[in-house]
Amino acid sequence: MGEDRRLRAVVALARGMAAAHTPRESWRAAADGACRALSGSFAALSVWERERGLLRVLVNVGNLVPDEEEFPEDETYPVHEFPEIAEFLHERWLEGGEPNAWVETAAGPPAERRRRGGYCHQRVAALRRRGRGCCVVAPVVLNGRAWGELYVARPAGEPVFHGDDAAFATVLASVVAAGIAQSERLEEARRLAFTDPLTGLGNRRAVDLRLDEAMEAHRRDGTVISLVVCDLNGLKKVNDSYGHAVGDQVLERFGSVLSRCGAELPGVLAARLGGDEFCLLAVGPSADEVVRVAGDLCVRARELEPGEGVACGVASTGDPIGPLRSARRLFRLADAAQYRAKAAGSIEPVVAGREGEGAEDPVVRLADRPPAPVDPAHPGDRRRIRGRRPQ
Repeated sequence: MGEDRRLRAVVALARGMAAAHTPRESWRAAADGACRALSGSFAALSVWERERGLLRVLVNVGNLVPDEEEFPEDETYPVHEFPEIAEFLHERWLEGGEPNAWVETAAGPPAERRRRGGYCHQRVAALRRRGRGCCVVAPVVLNGRAWGELYVARPAGEPVFHGDDAAFATVLASVVAAGIAQSERLEEARRLAFTDPLTGLGNRRAVDLRLDEAMEAHRRDGTVISLVVCDLNGLKKVNDSYGHAVGDQVLERFGSVLSRCGAELPGVLAARLGGDEFCLLAVGPSADEVVRVAGDLCVRARELEPGEGVACGVASTGDPIGPLRSARRLFRLADAAQYRAKAAGSIEPVVAGREGEGAEDPVVRLADRPPAPVDPAHPGDRRRIRGRRPQ
């Protein structure tokens, strides 16, 4: 391969990984770009799981044989079966700089290398079993540590990889490492952007995003959307009596309870909206299923000490709440139901649409009434139903 072509291949690999939006897309772009760059027929990207002592395959691309999947669930290989990379895992290679790629062939290593040892019988056997003639293996180093490996193979009968290919694979592995580092930084940024730092639950931004997606499904095929809004009772008293550290512990414990209860519903999102307010967003389960889980949540919340339980409101498109033209209205309904539960001191969830049809339901009336005018001298006197913007 000419130098210009190799340069273009490196650029294509880097661009492909930079354009990825998820880790899976990044892995696929890495393997596919390396496969094209080295004129291979198959490529894989794997990660070393040090704590398990395993090499786990993240993605396979190209011509797959029957026992290979693009994104395998659990394709792993014990590290001790790969003596040629054991030194990388123990970081001995750092003394000599970056590790170099090497070539394996279905014919096995030369006699001199066989005498020295350090080659992999398992790789040779796998090449023969899968009808491949050779492979090049390049360690991927991230933040100064062996992260995994890039593997590219050619079928039997095709030209065997040589030393220049191994040197080029080392360069490609460095590009892959940079792309993975970028992908991991972006993934961490996304996680931080959509996660509540105290409880580890989703945050309001995560709820808004999921709710927008759910609204599309609801408009398309009538998918049931249910929102449970919870407000912890007595948190201010806990903070005043025991300190904010204890109050934070109550929030964390309730977050765990919310997660456990939410796990009874498929695909539910458990989130902290802010302060002492939490929610469950369920897409798909029936309204009755969601109300049952909300009831269980109220029971478990009363068992938390210190604290005074939770006020819980539910709004679901599976109940007669009237047309749902926006996600904001569902929030207003759930918030109004929670407000009604708190005002009444209810130990059970209040559900929008179950005390009357449409506008006859007191929760629906509360959520849909025009916002009261705000006295400029006392702007904090009016409770703002969530999602309602001042007119």
